[in-house]
Amino acid sequence: MDTKTAGRPIRCKAAVARKAGEPLVIEEIIVAPPKSGEVRVRIICSSLCHSDVTFWELKDPPGYFPRIFGHESYGIIESIGEDVHDVAEGDTVVPIFLPDCGECNTCKSPKSNICSKLPFKVGPWMHREETSRFTDLKGETIYHFLFISSFSQYTVVDVAHIVKVDPQIPPDRACLLSCGVSTGVGAALKTADVETGSTVAIFGLGVIGLAVAEGARLRGAKRIIGVDVNEDKHEVGKKFGLTDFVNSRNCGDKPVSQVIMEMTDGGADYCFECVGMASLVHEAYACCRMGWGKTIVVGVDKPGALLSFTSYEVLHHGKTLVGSLFGNLKPKSDIQLLLKRYMDKELELDKFVTHEVSLEDINKAFELLKEGKSLRCVIWMDK
Repeated sequence: MDTKTAGRPIRCKAAVARKAGEPLVIEEIIVAPPKSGEVRVRIICSSLCHSDVTFWELKDPPGYFPRIFGHESYGIIESIGEDVHDVAEGDTVVPIFLPDCGECNTCKSPKSNICSKLPFKVGPWMHREETSRFTDLKGETIYHFLFISSFSQYTVVDVAHIVKVDPQIPPDRACLLSCGVSTGVGAALKTADVETGSTVAIFGLGVIGLAVAEGARLRGAKRIIGVDVNEDKHEVGKKFGLTDFVNSRNCGDKPVSQVIMEMTDGGADYCFECVGMASLVHEAYACCRMGWGKTIVVGVDKPGALLSFTSYEVLHHGKTLVGSLFGNLKPKSDIQLLLKRYMDKELELDKFVTHEVSLEDINKAFELLKEGKSLRCVIWMDK
């Protein structure tokens, strides 16, 4: 690595969102050196996640502009700040939006992946202080996104959000594990702990839902039922282990939960809500098998959305309802395990990538995702 830039600002290209919902602008920006506990990363590639699109469309906080989006990425550490000991210049890394400080009680515990020292939030700044490392050529501040902002040739990331990876792993596959794919696979493997021969129902067949199917397939689930309003997801889902498909718009007078109850003779063992709608959480819970069924909430609903259950059904039905942030994966240990499963040809990451574009064509990636034509589009910074 050429370390002549260490300690100095770097001028590079980035895709900047200037206004909500408007095309990103490719422009030159200034990236400041990393401060204590931070690293500056040369981004090799990113993949576009639906969360980027969701916040790009927000006109009010937590929507902030101008902003650099992107949080699924792979890069090489260009320089490090003070008090950084776990990684070094030249290391290949995957930045993760969920912090893993390795110091607090919750990070040290195998029971949780929620850091108590650096609580997760959707803010426009660096994690340890409310400042930005980005400015445009006029000196105006550019905001961060999910502590990563990878739609830039260089970015600064807190070391708590950095996972060191084997340089032999292809960048366009490693970056997929920064968010969506890991969340879905982790929800199946770790949160639900899906058992061999079990029945799984998945509400929503976006990348996260398909990743849940992939995790259920790895665990040997006997039946994997996908629920979606897009009929095309039936054929797509088969590649990820789907055995059955239900178009929730074609259920007639029956709620989709009743259809699944009839299909499974009493309900699925594991139900996953991957859309982010309270009504679908209720449907998933309703068709979860009485006595031992588990419903896992993976989708992100709008702020303030409420769930409502009667005391009777909670007490008498013997079901479990649990949330799954980032699939309950601990970034700095579990991502390594998933990457090993990929290298061992168990976890099939290749089928998630449907498109590739250059940074200059990043708006095409947004269009493809909004139109439902892509799963993951990889964005190369220098191609």
